[in-house]
Amino acid sequence: MTNSTSTPRVVVAFCTYNRADRLPGLVAALRAQACDEPFELLVVDNNSSDDTPGVLRALAKQPGRRLRVVRELQQGIVPARNRLVEEAAAAEFLLMMDDDELPLSGWVQAGLVALRDEGFNCVGGRVRVKFDPQPRPAWLRDELLGFLAEVDHGDEPFVITGHGTPIWTANVGYRTSLFKDGLRFDLRYSRVGKDVGGGEDVVMFERLLTLGCRMGYSPGMGVEHFVESWRLHRGYFLKLHYTSGLLAGLHATDVSGRTLFGAPLYLYPQALRQAWRTLAAVTGGRGRWLRQGMNFTHACGRIVGTWRRARGCAASPLASS
Repeated sequence: MTNSTSTPRVVVAFCTYNRADRLPGLVAALRAQACDEPFELLVVDNNSSDDTPGVLRALAKQPGRRLRVVRELQQGIVPARNRLVEEAAAAEFLLMMDDDELPLSGWVQAGLVALRDEGFNCVGGRVRVKFDPQPRPAWLRDELLGFLAEVDHGDEPFVITGHGTPIWTANVGYRTSLFKDGLRFDLRYSRVGKDVGGGEDVVMFERLLTLGCRMGYSPGMGVEHFVESWRLHRGYFLKLHYTSGLLAGLHATDVSGRTLFGAPLYLYPQALRQAWRTLAAVTGGRGRWLRQGMNFTHACGRIVGTWRRARGCAASPLASS
């Protein structure tokens, strides 16, 4: 880890895994960001098996803002994110995005101003989903874009006080002091490679709300999120919600009271109601059946998760895959 005497106050960072082709454009866009303070670029390579290490070595030798590369051998998004947090600890401000994105003009400056000048401990901004080169499917309604990480809470900044205006690690900034007492992303919600689900950023957001962290939304912090074609299928959304329910059953569902096969009795009628509503939506020809089906797969996942929990299988199925 770089010591505090050589680390600027601002670190701009992302984790990467097997996206070597995206790295030159992303690093160039980050180096081109204007900021009234110097900043360091930090990349955590999560044990990529493609040409990522070679591409990063070449990019680190190019002129422009310093690019520091570290390699995290423990596979999974949570070990990679936690390594990123640890490597940035000597700085004061950390801005984070993902490797399938590009920052819009002013991203770094807007995030720094919100953290440094406006006193937020955590801040997030817009995430715009991009469908280039593949087209947006006709069935993909606006209400589903949030499940592809899109965030748009409007044109005005505000203080986040509740669950209805979340911000995600696709576009987030932190004061690193948040992590000095051991706060980290939860390993139980990790995922590996192209596994679906995880939810470590959801859990972190909920944790910061519980801690009373001063969080804000800054519309000037904008990124474009490029969605890979394998996500643009209905099955992805159904599996995503099944996995979310599974993890909730494993780690966040109250199992006190009467149970059946280890799952609380109340979960069964809930799942049956969601199944009936999904069937009615499908047979009725309503175009919104997918959203209802997502509710059904989530309910099924919670039941399976509590079954596994009762058998002592509480480790994340994604972290161990």
